[in-house]
Amino acid sequence: MSLRRRLVLLTAAAVSLAIVLASVVTYAIVRDNLRGQVDSALRELAPQVTIAPAMTIGGRASGSVQGSDRAPTEDDAMAIRKGEAVGPPPEGGLSLARPARKSDVTAEKRRLADAKGKKQFRVFLPRDELGGPTGVAQVITSTGSVLSTDATAALPVDSAVRAVARGELDLLFQDVTIRDTHARMLTIRDPIGGAIQIVRPLSEVDDTLGRLRWILLGVCLGGLAVGGGLGLAVSRATVRPVARLTETAEQVTETGDLGHRIEQHGEDELGRLARSFNRMLGALEASRDAQRSLVADASHELRTPLTSARANIELLQRAHDLPEAERAKALGDVREQLEELTVLVGDLVDLARPREQLVEEPEDLALDGLVAEAVARAQRNAPHVRFALDRSPGLVRGSRTRLSRAVSNLLDNAAKFSPDGGDVEVVVRDGTVTVRDHGPGLAPADLPHVFDRFWRSSSARGLPGSGLGLAIVRHVAEGHGGRVDASNAPGGGALLTLTLPPADGDPASRPLSPDS
Repeated sequence: MSLRRRLVLLTAAAVSLAIVLASVVTYAIVRDNLRGQVDSALRELAPQVTIAPAMTIGGRASGSVQGSDRAPTEDDAMAIRKGEAVGPPPEGGLSLARPARKSDVTAEKRRLADAKGKKQFRVFLPRDELGGPTGVAQVITSTGSVLSTDATAALPVDSAVRAVARGELDLLFQDVTIRDTHARMLTIRDPIGGAIQIVRPLSEVDDTLGRLRWILLGVCLGGLAVGGGLGLAVSRATVRPVARLTETAEQVTETGDLGHRIEQHGEDELGRLARSFNRMLGALEASRDAQRSLVADASHELRTPLTSARANIELLQRAHDLPEAERAKALGDVREQLEELTVLVGDLVDLARPREQLVEEPEDLALDGLVAEAVARAQRNAPHVRFALDRSPGLVRGSRTRLSRAVSNLLDNAAKFSPDGGDVEVVVRDGTVTVRDHGPGLAPADLPHVFDRFWRSSSARGLPGSGLGLAIVRHVAEGHGGRVDASNAPGGGALLTLTLPPADGDPASRPLSPDS
């Protein structure tokens, strides 16, 4: 599966999941809110329920006129049917709007006795603002028997309802189904015993939730489409830089041209990737150019000693009667040329080795002692100059062999440009080696190129050397985290400096070497 397709799917899935979760939460909140309103209405109805003995008018059970012992008139009967009782509850009746009194203690017994005597009771609920019913109610005894109901069908009585009637619970909310009608039922304990059940239909709530479900389903499907569109747009914007990077990499692979670059936009991860890729191409291009330059320069430098050595060898092969003195001279030239080749090849190997790669394990070195040893060797190799060493203790960490080679190259370069009897001043301070000669110095135009490979100033063209010595010094210094500098000393001569980072420890606590 491609990256673009994965991004589309992931984005669409994330958006769809968020919309589905939001829809579920919305539905749950609305459902709880609507059902909570019904429960609150039932709670508000409970204190307003009135229970009273019924009268029989025209062969039908009816309630008595509240506050009077007279028989109800036809108007009273109609008012009682509507629940419009006036005044206090009739004798033997109880309104839950008031607390139970001591006189109510026998009310449950009297009510049960009346029920056994086939006396009927009515339950009165208040009407809504338009005079319509606010619900239906039913009265049960403490044993769960139905005492009175104004519902067209008996309300369900289960073990939980009986627990309320027995006084084990104060109230109970339940979802019930009465004649295929989904309703909410509140069962509340009657203060004088038994319980009262009040029911309100949930038809409006169910209809509202049903419409809400269809709306949220449409939102989820629309969200899925929107998520897919967003995923496609995001994947295109995200993959576009990656596609350009891929095209550039493929083009570089096919053509070998490292000069191609990727356009850089923004500071995000893809922008940093593009910049890193461009820097990598630049480093590869510089490395390849340096490699080509090294091969070309090495070929040029190797050609002269090889040609000279070949000519001398051919001379020795042809001239069997060559005088002994000339034969010895030719052999000596061949030996010198081979030594020159050996040094040149060694220098090339040192430059080809990565800066960080050491030929030996790094160690803490006394830089002052290492320079003193190099000065002693240089004095033996160049007796025509005088080396003066001024040093103080100092520790550096690195390769003894490579650092010794770098210091020796600095000293050999100074000896090469010093006149006979001239002085070469060497100073070692705090990880820095400074070498000054008293030769012609450096032209201002030559200063930036002193440490370049195979570079030789115009004044050094006729002197021996390959132009790699100071390049090796810079190579070693950078491999040890240091640097090199070149300048002209006051009063004449060149001033070359090698700076190395100090090793851990207190260099001043180390004594000078015995050969100082």
